[in-house]
Amino acid sequence: MKKALRLFGRGFQLKAAVMLLVWVWLAVSFHAHGALGLALHGALLTLGAGFGWAAWQRRWGLLWSGMAALAAMAALWWVMQDPRDDRIWAKDVRHGVTAEFDGDRVTLRNVRNFRWQDPDNAIESWETRVVDADRITSLDMFTSVWDSPLIAHVLVSFGFADGQRIVFSGEIRREEGEVFSALGGFFRRYELVMIAADERDIVHLRTDARGEQVSLFPVTLDAAARKQLFFNFVNRANELAAEPEWYHTLLANCTTVPFRLVKGIAPGLALDWRVLASGHLPGFLHELGVVRPDVPLEQVLERAKLPKAGMHAPSSQSYSDLLRSAWTP
Repeated sequence: MKKALRLFGRGFQLKAAVMLLVWVWLAVSFHAHGALGLALHGALLTLGAGFGWAAWQRRWGLLWSGMAALAAMAALWWVMQDPRDDRIWAKDVRHGVTAEFDGDRVTLRNVRNFRWQDPDNAIESWETRVVDADRITSLDMFTSVWDSPLIAHVLVSFGFADGQRIVFSGEIRREEGEVFSALGGFFRRYELVMIAADERDIVHLRTDARGEQVSLFPVTLDAAARKQLFFNFVNRANELAAEPEWYHTLLANCTTVPFRLVKGIAPGLALDWRVLASGHLPGFLHELGVVRPDVPLEQVLERAKLPKAGMHAPSSQSYSDLLRSAWTP
């Protein structure tokens, strides 16, 4: 029995050593480049060979010591990585929205209103918008699927009595020229940012410039709940502007928007798997009775699909009306 336990322990130790080496190797790959990256990868290869030699010689104490030293250095590096807001950002996430309050009158700074020519090029415009949080007349949810229908990017749009519509989207803040990697998201490679944008920008980018499948779902909430949800989003935006946060592929990602949406709809509701598998979020909200419960879900999903408007889409107000044509009596 003791021998079996000892063998199990040795096997566990070897697996832990391999996992630690792989984790550190990947962290180096995402953060160290050029000569430094080569040097660190070389050191890890040498250390890995040392781990193998210690295991071969049954020097288990030496192996534990090496693992502890490597883990300590990795932990020290991890805690020393601070999220920043002064990098050279990609143009579409160059600014996060911020809000200033005068009662219910809210001044939103850095609202994006680009005119996209293709997925990478746009006529840039960052605007200041003033809205009245006490005069929110509508709430809509957009889902955008680019690959697996299981996962969708979720955007929330607030409509105001003066005709303005502001869309909130939690996004990865990429640096200029940087390509997103889900694996890199485990290693403090990206920050989070809250983007507020005109529908003519952020929806048209996804439907036409990127060719994603975008759907629009009207959400029924009372005026007080819409207002509270709006303040949830702008307060979160101010938090991220004041104190940058890391993106994490599993723990702190773009589900910030659906999380806040569901929390605003049903604060005491237990977390449902469809909040994480956001492609199924419309079905969850339909079940809660806030997305057209009078229409069967299959019909809701079909009516919600947005057509392409073409790269020369109409102006913002006409474009927003076009998006809602399937829901207009």
